Amino acid sequence: MLQSSTINFLKSLSKNNNKIWFDAHRSDYINAKTDFENFVSLLIKKTAQVDNDVKELQVKECVFRINRDIRFSKDKTPYKINMGASINRGGKKSIYAGYYFHVEPGGKSFAGGGIWMPVSPEIKKIRQEIDYCFDEFKNIVENKNFVSEYKELEHSSDVKLNNLPRGYDKENVAGEYLKFKSLIATKYLPDEDITSNKLTEKAIKAFKALKPLVKFINKALTMD
Repeated sequence: MLQSSTINFLKSLSKNNNKIWFDAHRSDYINAKTDFENFVSLLIKKTAQVDNDVKELQVKECVFRINRDIRFSKDKTPYKINMGASINRGGKKSIYAGYYFHVEPGGKSFAGGGIWMPVSPEIKKIRQEIDYCFDEFKNIVENKNFVSEYKELEHSSDVKLNNLPRGYDKENVAGEYLKFKSLIATKYLPDEDITSNKLTEKAIKAFKALKPLVKFINKALTMD
């Protein structure tokens, strides 16, 4: 579980997203950061019991900085109003699929994961694996545990093409899945779950349901 003070810090930051306020409340930030990192440390240990590929990870390899990269953004607010950790084989900068935990007040916290916007050679490998092993892939995303936790893969316009990628026939039975640019699943968590002693259990349950998809994607990425 996370402390209510961490949630309160993020709520205040969303209303005061500027350096002057942040510097004046830096001790609150340090406390929130420490609280989140302690939770991520526990989450890594528990996730490693589900997926051995992440057992060597350190917290610093997983947690994202709170500073936003505003160089190419119209939004010049300097700080993220959330905290996130990517528990991936190889860490947050890895090319591989993995697990993600995100805390953001207002019902925007979630557990989930998959792979976000892989570059062209990697998404081609994933699509090829879906095409060649569609029955296996379909059984993963239609498995009762996956559906219970996530319902389905995220399929908004920013993660899915309108048309099939070049080289695939429109009659391909895997067609709708071959359109995905990202393969991610998200289980949203209400604010009361974030400060509940059931938080770790709920996150790990979501990760367990996601594991077959993570393994499927990473198998595709490691094949020559």
